[in-house]
Amino acid sequence: MEQIITLILDSGRTAMDMVLYVLLPVMVVMLALMKLLESKGVLGWISNRLSPLVKPFGVPGLGIFAMLQILFVSFNAPVATLAIMDRDGTARRAIAATLAIVLTLSQANVVFPMAVVGLDVPVIMITSLIGGLIAAAATYYLFARDPSLDDDYSHTEHLAPELHEKKNVIQILSDGGQEGVRIVLASIPLLILALCFVNLLKITGSIELLTALLAPVLALVDLPESTVLPIVTKFIAGGTAMMGVTIDLINQGAMTATDLNRIAGFIIHPFDVAGVAILMAAGKRVASIARAAVLGAIVGILVRGVLHLLIF
Repeated sequence: MEQIITLILDSGRTAMDMVLYVLLPVMVVMLALMKLLESKGVLGWISNRLSPLVKPFGVPGLGIFAMLQILFVSFNAPVATLAIMDRDGTARRAIAATLAIVLTLSQANVVFPMAVVGLDVPVIMITSLIGGLIAAAATYYLFARDPSLDDDYSHTEHLAPELHEKKNVIQILSDGGQEGVRIVLASIPLLILALCFVNLLKITGSIELLTALLAPVLALVDLPESTVLPIVTKFIAGGTAMMGVTIDLINQGAMTATDLNRIAGFIIHPFDVAGVAILMAAGKRVASIARAAVLGAIVGILVRGVLHLLIF
């Protein structure tokens, strides 16, 4: 019992560190900025003009912002855009396509730090976009084709700005920041539970077992056993933990930059236990289509992974 209590407390501390020092600052600033841009009609203007580029893949105009946020800010930044889509009348089918593309793209908070150990940034950006658009299309046209997802709100490609006649810029920014705090607080229970699961796998030796099982499979595509640990760590503990493990392995000489680039398509994205939990916290309508988005993301990530194996 004491070990279980320790595991829960350690998971809680890790979750609160992530919430207070990573999620909260990013979410408050991003949602405050997004709220201001929305109130001034900037989001509507840009999304209406760029939406034809992504519309064939089922992604609404605002989905472009989510794509830019994950590619150039961090894995949790798109929550701000998903939160707006959750309440602005965007059809759940289009939200599902956007969530799928977000789960498939490479996140900036891992890509740019790992560039110093040999990660090929231009290639990973290109494969991200290819895989992400395929994930969105698969979600929109296959996994979320249920007519009811088109949906309980009237969907329109035009984003109408909210009315803030009686509020100045400071008040609008404050409203956005408070919404960011609300979203972060909503993610805490799922995040703690996810980390408890990860720590449970560690203390039971399940990670070592997975390593032993996966090593022969990876050998079939000419990947060394040392790449098993980053892959397992990614899907169980998240992108930040994977980055730390991978950089350490490269510095020790156990992995090469080529090995990293070959597995990058499979491991550099926010599709893991914690990442899905955080993105689902954007709203109830986002959470309701998570299953379809996850299936689409699996397709996109497989495409990305194969592309990296072929290129490197």
